[in-house]
Amino acid sequence: MLDVGGDAKVKALAGGSVAGVIGLMAIFSALTGQVTGGAGTGVVVAILGLVFLLIGLSPIIAWRRVSRPRRLVLDGFGVRWDDPQGRPWAVPWGELSGVGISRTRQRRVKPADYLFRKTMVRLDLFPADAGFRSRHPEMEHLWEFHTVENGYRLPLGSNPKYIPVIERAMRQWRPAAYLGIRDEGFMVGLV
Repeated sequence: MLDVGGDAKVKALAGGSVAGVIGLMAIFSALTGQVTGGAGTGVVVAILGLVFLLIGLSPIIAWRRVSRPRRLVLDGFGVRWDDPQGRPWAVPWGELSGVGISRTRQRRVKPADYLFRKTMVRLDLFPADAGFRSRHPEMEHLWEFHTVENGYRLPLGSNPKYIPVIERAMRQWRPAAYLGIRDEGFMVGLV
């Protein structure tokens, strides 16, 4: 079982905190006259501070959505996405011809990229028959998502620690259907 929702909470709080602090510092600097360049510069800094403050407050405003439990479960039954407040689904192993992991790694451009390299992880599900799509309309939003063809793609975020957990579960429950890891090159943008 992977707790995808728990990771989202931590990342949202960390990003929101950093943006909020930057916003507060900019607003404080603009209001107390600690910005050089005249009144126009002070107004621009204050507006930028408000933007950063709103970004910092967005995790608090959207906390119910960010903190909702979301779990990927691979067990004896099959593959299940537990998302009580979202779009849950479940697929038995017999309805899948293959399950694979696709990952996209951040390009190494700067020296810092060699220390910390972001890896986007996705679970790819391939149906065993043509009737799968009509039996599982709850998964329609995942059909041929991004670059997968004739299958479903579930984005799991940027935590490479998910890969060995999924691999272990696949080798335990359905080794014949496991397609392995597919590297899709480098990451561009937010995909």
